[in-house]
Amino acid sequence: MYGSVLIFLLTGRNKVGKSKISDKIYYVYRIVAMLLFVIIFLPAVNPARISGMVNRSISLLTAGFSYGTLIDNFGRAFRKEWILESTMRLDNISSLLVCIGIFACSIGACLSIGNNKCKRLGNILSTAGSVVSLAALQGIYIAYTQVSLTKKPEKIEPTFPPFYYGLLVILIVMLIVSVYELIISYKAPKEKKFYMETKYRLFLMLMPFLLLTFVFSYLPLFGWRYAFFDYKSGDTLSMENFVGFKWFTQLVRNAATRKDMIRVMKNTLGMSFLGILTSWMPMVFAIFLSEIKNSRFRRFVQTFTTIPNFISWVLVFAIAFSIFSTDGFISSLMINLGIWDQGKNFLMSSDYVWLKMLMWGLWKGLGWSAIIYIAGISGIDQQLYEAATVDGAGRFQRMWHVTVPGLLPTFYVLLLMSIAGILSNGMDQYLVFENSTNTTDIMVLDLYVYKMGIVNGAIPFSTAVGMLKSVVSVILLFTANNVSKLIRGETIV
Repeated sequence: MYGSVLIFLLTGRNKVGKSKISDKIYYVYRIVAMLLFVIIFLPAVNPARISGMVNRSISLLTAGFSYGTLIDNFGRAFRKEWILESTMRLDNISSLLVCIGIFACSIGACLSIGNNKCKRLGNILSTAGSVVSLAALQGIYIAYTQVSLTKKPEKIEPTFPPFYYGLLVILIVMLIVSVYELIISYKAPKEKKFYMETKYRLFLMLMPFLLLTFVFSYLPLFGWRYAFFDYKSGDTLSMENFVGFKWFTQLVRNAATRKDMIRVMKNTLGMSFLGILTSWMPMVFAIFLSEIKNSRFRRFVQTFTTIPNFISWVLVFAIAFSIFSTDGFISSLMINLGIWDQGKNFLMSSDYVWLKMLMWGLWKGLGWSAIIYIAGISGIDQQLYEAATVDGAGRFQRMWHVTVPGLLPTFYVLLLMSIAGILSNGMDQYLVFENSTNTTDIMVLDLYVYKMGIVNGAIPFSTAVGMLKSVVSVILLFTANNVSKLIRGETIV
């Protein structure tokens, strides 16, 4: 009897110890899976770049899923047989398999927050994914070996796969961890179902959007490093072309640049200020739209005013050109009526450019911006309207005393976001409407960065301007948030 108790205590303690170790290892497991997932989006550590002819700006994901992008510069090399097309095919397929294996590891890490049956399935996926990625990584190495045997190395520029050994070590760690977790985990009964707590399921539903935000909003910030180098398209970054804060100081020291920035900031702030002054219009439009009793007519108006949002600015300019150009609708009508002798081009004018851009923006975005207020109106308690009606309030009084106060919190949040983005007017609208007569008055900051970086090739300078814009926007966001707290009487943390 005492022996049985002793064995039970020892095995029980052993299981508890293994469980604690397993829980700690799962943290490593998830961090490694997250690191692997990020690596496939980073061009700088793309192991598929086995030649200097491979574009440096493509990631492992692009190399695996877009063969055309991978071999974009290899046409002459294939024709001269400096490199075999089968070699790049091997590189492409191996990259694809590495990505698929990493995806499997990521899914396994997501399943690790479920019950034991979910964890075991996740460990199987991670083990299989690690093995597939490791095998495919060897395929990339073989492709590099074939490239290094080219008869024209000065043309092909064989390059050892960047971060090859780093990715190899991370995948080996992933394989060891997943195999260990697979061994120590017990096999759940077949009748037991897969289960995950609701909070974890909701988190996994949110994760794709978090990843997309990271990839498209935060990962590009890695490009800020160009602002500290004397970089030209096609160059490499090294200490030889490192210039520190040269491009930032040029904003102040260079008289021509300083003059341009003053003009650009005047246009940017002026148009943004007009946008903020008219930011109440979508709310008012939504309120009056909700008061339309005929549901069919209300849906028609809402659809008709929302559709322009899905029209590109290029098509908007085409519409404007067909109406306001020299041979447009207005000029043709006036000439046919005998009022004008010749047509007039309203687009080739610098008069009232800010108001013109404001009106085009309102036409395009009014219905779309009103959607959030329409949703807010549907969330207002209907008992408030009933109580106001009982107290003798008319339609406009209910709108003013019930609907407007119910929408003000939403309006304040959107207003704060507008203030934070006061330097971000966008570029598309101003790019298509820009011409030689209005370029002075229509040049906003985003368009200026595009012109300097892409058109003129001053990539470091445009990057520096973009960095300052982002920093100022963050400062404005915090300032506006603190001001709103002071107005509401809250404590600023």
